[in-house]
Amino acid sequence: MKKVCLLLPNGFEAVEASVFTDVIGWNKEEGDGTTELVTVGTREQLTCTWNFTVLPERILSEVTVEEFDALALPGGFEHAGFYEDAFRPDVLEFIREFDRQGKVIASICVGALPLGKSGILQGRNATTYNLNGRLRQKQLAEMGANVIPDQRVVVDRNVITSYNPSTAFEVAFALLESLTSTENTNNVKRLMGFL
Repeated sequence: MKKVCLLLPNGFEAVEASVFTDVIGWNKEEGDGTTELVTVGTREQLTCTWNFTVLPERILSEVTVEEFDALALPGGFEHAGFYEDAFRPDVLEFIREFDRQGKVIASICVGALPLGKSGILQGRNATTYNLNGRLRQKQLAEMGANVIPDQRVVVDRNVITSYNPSTAFEVAFALLESLTSTENTNNVKRLMGFL
């Protein structure tokens, strides 16, 4: 069984998290059955960007990278406190350890910024939120990433990044494909109505 850690900082954007739970869940029930997802929060109770509460299954201090095969990270909003949690030293070290072990790391939109802040994107191709004057892409470039500004989803070795919430399902399917196969992923896409 391939286990995905869905890391949820406070202030995360729910729609970006939910695509990972859905795609990995659909695969567990209707696909090849080889994946499962565990929600791991930076706190015992989280408030999403748009003000509803989520109780993660585990909290970050209770888990190790060795328990998982992949890391999934949604973006969030500054006004909701996303960066306060996403840039915490323990979060950044957790990200670094996934990269050191060569495990797949998938982020959506500004979920790439903690990856950049952790240092794992130094000299690597990546992207992040592309609108509002490309402020977030400029920030990611300042963190050492080689930003590909107009590409929806960028894959560089084990890291998947994307440029806004509209890419969420693409990222989740790319993660599933990296853990299973193209054939299986296409079957799940078909069952979910994407093909």
